[in-house]
Amino acid sequence: MSTATQSSSPLTQRLKTWWMIVRISLEERLVYRGDFALGTLMRFLPIITQIFLWSAVFASMERPGEETTFGGFRFHDMVAYYLITMVARAFSSMPGLSSGIARQIRDGEIKKFMIQPIDLLGFLLLGRVAHKVAYYSVATLPFAFVFFLCRSYFVDGWPDPTIIAAFAATLVMGFLIGFFLEAAIGLIGFWFLEVSSLLFIYMLFSFFLSGHMFPITLLPDEIEWFVQLLPLKYLAYFPAAVFLGKIPPDELGQELLIEAGWVVVLIIVCRVMYARGVRRYSGFGG
Repeated sequence: MSTATQSSSPLTQRLKTWWMIVRISLEERLVYRGDFALGTLMRFLPIITQIFLWSAVFASMERPGEETTFGGFRFHDMVAYYLITMVARAFSSMPGLSSGIARQIRDGEIKKFMIQPIDLLGFLLLGRVAHKVAYYSVATLPFAFVFFLCRSYFVDGWPDPTIIAAFAATLVMGFLIGFFLEAAIGLIGFWFLEVSSLLFIYMLFSFFLSGHMFPITLLPDEIEWFVQLLPLKYLAYFPAAVFLGKIPPDELGQELLIEAGWVVVLIIVCRVMYARGVRRYSGFGG
């Protein structure tokens, strides 16, 4: 056995390590499959409030002989938008990531990543990948059930395969942006032991500016142009806008490249913060 291990290349050994982390994390997460299924159904309950709210808004704006739109969205588009943002947020949300990193730094648990050949960010990323795989393997049926009940709101039918592929890409990159954004906040714990206030501010801005609460095209022009420059829109608004055809085809490729650029920038930011944080870190005691 030792001969086979010694004959393995470093890349093979690293792949085996990654697969072991994913497999253990997956088995751990699947223990909570009942919670995943119930949580998915509960996640869609707020959509009922949104349907009543926007129904009243559109009814108040209705003019005889004219199709009512608000920020480029019809009533059916608005409901479909909220359903898609629920899917996008399920990909990009990272509950407990920032606070977990900060706690490991504060309690000294992070020392184990300094004495073992395992990268902290890689380990956490693989754990989150396993979490999403476990979540969607269990939550697919509740998602399908809710979308089947709400199928009448998708009046334009399914988008073409190109848009579906672009939508899938936005979900994957949204996951990475969400992960590295929150990891960066957690890594601030190397300089400030408590990051809960920063995390609260981030969650507040993310709720309003990611498009989770409403499409960012409803913002005043003086604010929207700035929000469009931020990576937050890729967490919820952009995937839904792509799926519903709100992004012009001639701008779709450019927007995807910008999103990919944000992923690269955030990876570099996290790597630099972690490297500098480790050099700054001091551990005392047993």
